[in-house]
Amino acid sequence: MRPIRLPEPPTGTSGMPDIFEGGVYSVVRRAVIIGNGSAGAENQCVGLVRALGLSDKQSLFRVTRPSGGVNEWLHWLPVSLHKTLYHLLRRICGESRITMTARSNKLAPFPSENGFNLGLSSVLEADAKHIAKLARETFEKEGPLLVVASGRDTISIASSIKRLASENVFVVQIQHPRTRLDRFDLVITPRHDYYPLTPQGQEQIPKFLRGWITPLEPPDEHVVVTTGALHTADFAALRNAASTWHDELSPLPKPVLVVNIGGPTKHCRYGADLAKQLIYSLENVLEGCGSVRISFSRRTPPKVSKIIMNGLGSHSKVYIWDGEEPNPHMGHLAWADAFVITADSVSMLSEACSTGKPVYVIGAERCKWKFSEFHKYLKERGVARPFTGKENISESWSYPPLSDTAEAARQVREAIARRGWRLK
Repeated sequence: MRPIRLPEPPTGTSGMPDIFEGGVYSVVRRAVIIGNGSAGAENQCVGLVRALGLSDKQSLFRVTRPSGGVNEWLHWLPVSLHKTLYHLLRRICGESRITMTARSNKLAPFPSENGFNLGLSSVLEADAKHIAKLARETFEKEGPLLVVASGRDTISIASSIKRLASENVFVVQIQHPRTRLDRFDLVITPRHDYYPLTPQGQEQIPKFLRGWITPLEPPDEHVVVTTGALHTADFAALRNAASTWHDELSPLPKPVLVVNIGGPTKHCRYGADLAKQLIYSLENVLEGCGSVRISFSRRTPPKVSKIIMNGLGSHSKVYIWDGEEPNPHMGHLAWADAFVITADSVSMLSEACSTGKPVYVIGAERCKWKFSEFHKYLKERGVARPFTGKENISESWSYPPLSDTAEAARQVREAIARRGWRLK
């Protein structure tokens, strides 16, 4: 089996029995994740909780918004104001007249491969008062509660939990909340979130919008700055994936090139043009590849996937995942010899760059603002290179792998220790 070049995760503390170390009141044994329904945001929370050793005692709550009709125009509002306005409009106009259909409170189960244990989640909708009450009432029996949230819609919930149960919780907010960092015990954010504070960033953002989309102050003691996104692709997860996918992926001719294709965003715009560029570049390197495995994300436009399938689907060296379960993503991370990844996805790039294997990026020149800064930093660190179609895929080059999740977990442990608590 090909060795997986990953940093070893930090080892947990092995201390004395709880009775000698402050009892149950000082031991964090459980975690609540506040999600927003976005796989990218929730995956960061799950990755951090796993790195902290609490994945068997984690629970998921989600912040949901009304959807359909006029609601699609109200998503820029704070979630609480959006819900208030929705209920007011429904009472005045009637739901059918304004074609507003609220999202169901029945939430889809989190993927089982993440080992998710719903545990505390008897209430599916994230309610700050309920979670704070839960933390207070179970503190003497269960000890402190770790709360990990990610995404704009979770900010008010997480900060309210901190305000309502400050003596019983430790609150971590992932992604920059822009202002008032003291509302949380810790904020974890990529360095490119601070790009708007640079002179270049200030030039790109109209002054009247800066308060909405930029951090209002530089990092302080509440902030852990990462290179990319947190994720679940740690050493243990990839080792398990290598074993799970051994029979299918280990016999593939080498080198194995994995191509992960995301989808255009407002800061990384592309379409058929990038698909054609990718086909041309892949055709140029196919001779030096043993196998090529291509996967699309849920954001990939049909026109992009169709062009790529028509252009490469019949090639004997190319396999295109059809979207049916099981998803080979973790197996690809474990068994690939090199990656080509579209520039739009910070998450996919962060995962691949944590393996220490060659990572090539296509479409970075189409990105702007802080995403351009992210790609620039990866290139300067030697972590990723542009994909031009002139590469020798059998060439193996290495770099210090990104270890953002492990490093963030280490700093969370230290912050909890300063609080006088410890993680089990």
